[in-house]
Amino acid sequence: MTDELKKLNWGIIGCGDVTEIKSGPGFQKAERSALAAVMRRDANKAADYARRHNVPKWYCDADELMNDDGVDAIYIATPPAFHEGYTIKALALGKPVYVEKPMALNTASCKRMADAARHYNTKLVVAHYRRALPMFKTIKKLILSDTIGEVKTIELTMLMAPDVHGIAKTEKNWRTNPELSGGGYFHDLAPHQLDLMLHWFGMPEKANGFAINQSGLYAADDAVVGQMLFAHNIIFSGTWCFTAAASAAKDWCQVTGSKGSIGFPFFGKEIILNQEGNETRIPFEHPQHIQQPMIEKVTAYFLGKGENPCPADEAVEVMKMMDGFTGK
Repeated sequence: MTDELKKLNWGIIGCGDVTEIKSGPGFQKAERSALAAVMRRDANKAADYARRHNVPKWYCDADELMNDDGVDAIYIATPPAFHEGYTIKALALGKPVYVEKPMALNTASCKRMADAARHYNTKLVVAHYRRALPMFKTIKKLILSDTIGEVKTIELTMLMAPDVHGIAKTEKNWRTNPELSGGGYFHDLAPHQLDLMLHWFGMPEKANGFAINQSGLYAADDAVVGQMLFAHNIIFSGTWCFTAAASAAKDWCQVTGSKGSIGFPFFGKEIILNQEGNETRIPFEHPQHIQQPMIEKVTAYFLGKGENPCPADEAVEVMKMMDGFTGK
């Protein structure tokens, strides 16, 4: 097979609910990509996933999948507690890794993963996939093109009811178990938001905040407040509350500049551009398999045809922001 026709054969570790639509089929549909094998500890569920998605092989042991000669690259979609161990094992085998967000439980764990990629000279990408979506690429262009002038402030608000969360449902809600997730819903959703801040504005010069458990509904903190100072004196403030009234639910970010503002939801499909009082609404449709644009970029990078779309060191910085906000 010529290099131009070569496909990258992927193996998924953790073929749970998040991979059903958001990511799994994207590995089959992305250019020069194929899904060769999947793994889940429950053999019956692994076999069922492989049958429904037409995947040739399934495993209930991660080591067996990683050692399969027919698997070229690994996608890790387990709860974050297992990201570090599986990532380092795969890198040691010389297999490039695409790991879900949050990258790991904390900054120290993320650093060990990034260091392992350097040590084994093997590629590592983190699934901050929203940076590859057309809507967020458009926002970046608007910011960089001086459409709203010099950016002054960024205000992020996420309010959600305790029983209505825009995330994949699971039989056991590991997202509110800090031992498995690193925190609560903040650790599940904020990586997307804070990664975009890093992607658009660079490394923050200062970051602080605090996290508390207001409701006592589960072990993890359910409210977080954070502030950052970016270069050029850009001020960021963020508030997350996951036990708000359903009627008060809000997902909004407002980037305000010297000539106007850009408003958008992180988990919605519209940009509102305001210039000198003139409002323009820009609607978007996300791909059915929302990770597919990033999967295509990751596949190209692993095949030596492009740059790293989300380097591990940048994901380490995102985790630093999160740890700085929560005091971990």
